[in-house]
Amino acid sequence: MKADNRNILARGRVATRLPAQDLERARRFYAERLGLEPVDERPGGLLYRCGDTEFALFKSTGAAPGTFTQMGWQVDDVETIVAELKQRGVTFEEVDLPGFRTKDGIAEIDGNYRSKGGRGERAAWFRDSEGNLLGIGEPVV
Repeated sequence: MKADNRNILARGRVATRLPAQDLERARRFYAERLGLEPVDERPGGLLYRCGDTEFALFKSTGAAPGTFTQMGWQVDDVETIVAELKQRGVTFEEVDLPGFRTKDGIAEIDGNYRSKGGRGERAAWFRDSEGNLLGIGEPVV
């Protein structure tokens, strides 16, 4: 039987890379505000692990666009996470658009991926010290 090589990337692991104009400022933000410490580092880069995934911050002269969610966490209780992060000084985005509105930083989103189940998602967004737009989501069953 011949191997199917069309899905070669599906066997790999996805890892997010986020730009940081000031890597030390970003390190402080992720430690003090999010409670995350790098598990490894190299010149110009910090590696973080969350669950069985990882992301890296890398020194960049370019600015993060901040116009879309660049990385997100799926959590079991978005309300508790948002409240804790607010206590640590994280500012959440407030959105007021037709059909899409946040209340206390959290939006109710209709629909979800069938593979994730449920009827929707509760989500919140904030920017890190470098302008990267990050999200937190909780499936609604």
